[in-house]
Amino acid sequence: MESSRAARRNHRARPSRRRPLLYTALATVAVVGGTAAGTVYVKAQAHSGPVSSAAAPSASASASASGSGEATVEPVTQPAVDYDALLAKAMKSVTPAGDQKVSVAVLDVDSGESATYGSAAYDTASIVKVDILATLLLQAQDAGRQLTATQKAYATTMIENSDNNSATALWNMIGTADGLDTANKTFGLTGTKGGDGPLWGLTQTTAADQLTLLQQVFGDDSKLSSASKSYLQGLMGKIEADQQWGVSAAADGSQWRLKNGWLARSATGLWDVNSIGRVTAPDGHEYLIAVLSKGSTTQNKGITLIEAAAKAGVAAFAGSDSSTSASASATD
Repeated sequence: MESSRAARRNHRARPSRRRPLLYTALATVAVVGGTAAGTVYVKAQAHSGPVSSAAAPSASASASASGSGEATVEPVTQPAVDYDALLAKAMKSVTPAGDQKVSVAVLDVDSGESATYGSAAYDTASIVKVDILATLLLQAQDAGRQLTATQKAYATTMIENSDNNSATALWNMIGTADGLDTANKTFGLTGTKGGDGPLWGLTQTTAADQLTLLQQVFGDDSKLSSASKSYLQGLMGKIEADQQWGVSAAADGSQWRLKNGWLARSATGLWDVNSIGRVTAPDGHEYLIAVLSKGSTTQNKGITLIEAAAKAGVAAFAGSDSSTSASASATD
């Protein structure tokens, strides 16, 4: 009797020889984070049953599994592009002579990437006229008024013809250096200081600050209204023929808006030559460019220097991942 009962117990305890139907494992894969440099973390969780290697998510990095059934793929980091280094490399093709010094700042409008070469302050000379008009427009906006006919007349000759008397008139209207400095705080400039008394041309600035100013004139995130920006941009597109040099050298044809500045220092006889503006380059991208220089023995040598620097600035971006044209490049 006991033998018969034991046999029945053994029969019940013996595992079935029938193979269970295969079933599909359910897996949940969630991307739980990504860094700006391209790091991505992937989390996989298995539910109710084994997962075959064919069903498991594939990854290029090795994965480690825990007892809870979760697996984490090791992060893979894509290196960020160092645009300052690219610009510095491109500027090796630019060779200042004698006492010449140059600083450049460039923004690729399409990608939003920017780079700066040199941090020293320079005399603005006549490029400050863009800042003077931007200040006048901001003050008018804050007061809820339009520019007067007289102010518009001064603005036109100041920008299009670089007329100094018009610049002096508007410099006084904005409150000279105090008015300029106050507006520049609103614009986000941190390294610019208005010239003493009537000496607006000796305003001190950096290439990085001029790039910030250009973003106020041409960018969407600006303290200037759309109408104010359009007005200033329009004047910068009508520079008289003999002043159409500088950053425009990096443009594709006539697709530019600019303002230049040039000043021979009485103490040394050496020239400050500067150029700021927006260009559409041969690679199809739009760039904001500011080039500042000093120490040239002639104005023409200063122009040659800043035009070479503007081209180098575009070349630094045209050969990088910020450009959609891999073959585009600029040459001196």
